[in-house]
Amino acid sequence: MNKLLIKTNSADQTIEFAQKFASILNKGAVLLLHGDLGAGKTHFVKGLAKGLGSNMMVTSPTFTLLNIYDDGKMPLYHFDMYRLGGKEEAVEMGFNEYFDADSLDGIVVVEWPEQVEGLITCPHINVEITKIDENTREIVVGGGK
Repeated sequence: MNKLLIKTNSADQTIEFAQKFASILNKGAVLLLHGDLGAGKTHFVKGLAKGLGSNMMVTSPTFTLLNIYDDGKMPLYHFDMYRLGGKEEAVEMGFNEYFDADSLDGIVVVEWPEQVEGLITCPHINVEITKIDENTREIVVGGGK
């Protein structure tokens, strides 16, 4: 996948972009979201869920580690690996089962994938979100494996 660069000027525009992006994703897609705290990763996931037809409230799974939105055309598995101690802890929790693109019945999105380096070996799409100022975000989609 070639890299795609988008600038958004509000949280709503970030959500709109992700909603449109969801329309080109297929079952088994794995997205790795990179960006600092407050960059807009959860807003991006809100757009993905909306694009898949979910009406569930999307929240950051910081304390639950995994939220599942399964009321759309396919499930969206939203991980937040920020609080994990590494790949071994993720494997102990059974998270590695979600990274087999051949058996996956939905889309997986991972915030803070660097916390579990080496866990995600399947093909994936990197999404880098950079906070330019209070409203503006630069989103680079592409790269990955």
